[in-house]
Amino acid sequence: MNPPKSIAVIGLGYVGLPLALEFAKKYPTVGYDISSKRINELKEGIDTTLEVSTEGLSSVLVPNLIALQKRSFGFLPSFDCMDISDANVFIITVPTPTDKNNRPVLTPLLKASETVGSVLKKGDLVIYESTVYPGVTEDECVPVLEKISGLKFNLDFFVGYSPERINPGDKDRTITKILKVTSGSTPESAKEIDELYKSIISAGTHMAPCIKVAEAAKVIENAQRDINIAFVNELAKIFNLLEIETESVLEAAATKWNFLPFKPGLVGGHCIGVDPYYLAQKAQEVGYHPEIILAGRRLNDSMGEHVAMQILKLLVINDITIKGSKVLILGVTFKENCPDIRNTKVVDVISHLQNYGMNLTIYDSWANPSEVQETYNLESTQQLPEESFDAIVLAVAHSEFVQLDLKPLLKKKSVVYDVKGVLGTKADAKL
Repeated sequence: MNPPKSIAVIGLGYVGLPLALEFAKKYPTVGYDISSKRINELKEGIDTTLEVSTEGLSSVLVPNLIALQKRSFGFLPSFDCMDISDANVFIITVPTPTDKNNRPVLTPLLKASETVGSVLKKGDLVIYESTVYPGVTEDECVPVLEKISGLKFNLDFFVGYSPERINPGDKDRTITKILKVTSGSTPESAKEIDELYKSIISAGTHMAPCIKVAEAAKVIENAQRDINIAFVNELAKIFNLLEIETESVLEAAATKWNFLPFKPGLVGGHCIGVDPYYLAQKAQEVGYHPEIILAGRRLNDSMGEHVAMQILKLLVINDITIKGSKVLILGVTFKENCPDIRNTKVVDVISHLQNYGMNLTIYDSWANPSEVQETYNLESTQQLPEESFDAIVLAVAHSEFVQLDLKPLLKKKSVVYDVKGVLGTKADAKL
C-alpha cells in the first residue's frame, strides 16, 4: 500500500478521536467536527470524553495546517472543512441515532457524506465506521458522494466500511487491541483499506467479502448481546415474583461450562440500545418482521419502569411515604466509569419516579451537568450532597459508588435499591 498523503477523520467523539490519534502517530491526520467547542477543547489538549489522555493528545497535536503539511505525522483538530481538502483518505465516524419512534436517523451520516463530497478528488478513499443497517453505505451514502463531487463511484473514488468496536471507558481493550473488520467496494480498495488499518491495529484485521457483510456483522454483534441481556432481564422479573434471588440463580447456572454469564440491567448507550433497531428497520423494509430482535428490545426498554416499580414497592413495604420523599440517584451515565450519557436508561427510572411526586437528586461525578440538562432537561450535580434521603438508588456502578459510605446519606428510616447488584448487604433490594 502506498502510504496515504493525509487522513481526515470526520466526527471526533468517542469513536473518532481515539482513531484519529492512532493514525496521527503515523500519518498527517486532520480531525474534523462541526462543534467548535469540541475543537477548541481538543486544541487545548482537553478530551471531555476521557477516551484519550492529555499526554497522548498533546504528543501529536500541531497548531495549524501548514505545520501538519510539513510533517510526516501529527493531528490537527478543525471545524473548517477546507482543512480536510488535501486528504486522500476520509474516515466517517459520526453518530447514527434513532428517533423517538426508534427509527434510524441517517441525517448526520448523510451530512458528513456531503461534507466529504465537497472536497472529494479522483483516487480518494472514503471509509465509513458509523453503525448502519446493511446497504446504507452503497445505497444511501455513495449517491450523496457522487452528487456532491460529480465523480463516479468505483471509477474516480472508492468506498469501504469498517465498523467501530470501541467500548467507551474501557482502558484495557483500547482501539488498537480490538480486532478490526474491514471491507471495500472493489478487491483492490478492500486490500488497501485492510492494510491501512493493519498499520495501526495490533490485534489484526478481518477482511469481509463485501461491504454489506461488514455492515451486517456490526449490527448483529450488539443485537446478540441485547437479546442475551433481555433474557436475563426477563428472568429477573420472574424470579422477583417467585422471591428467588436472581444473582444466586445465575451464579449456580454459570457453573456449567457453556452457560453465558450475562447480568440483568438497564440497556442503553450508543450501540446495544440502538443497533438492533437498525437491523429491524431493514428487515421490515424487505418484508420480514423480526420477532426475537424486537421482543428483546421491548423487554429491555421496559426495564426502567420495572426498576421504578420495584423501588416504589420497597418504599411501601418499609412504610415510607412516596409523594414528597427524597431520593438520591447515584449515576446517570449509561455505564460505569465513563462520562457518556448517550441513550442512558437511567432517565427512564427517573421519569417514572418523578411521576409519583418524588423529589430526586441526581449525583454523578462523571456526567457533565450541562450536558445532562441539555440532553434530558434534568438537573444533576458532580458534588456529593450533604443531606439525608428516604431512599438511595444505585443506578450506575461507578467505582466510587461501590466504595461509598451510604450511612451519612440515609435518614433513620430509609432504603437502598441496587440496580447493578454491586452493593452486597448495603442494599435492601436489588434488580
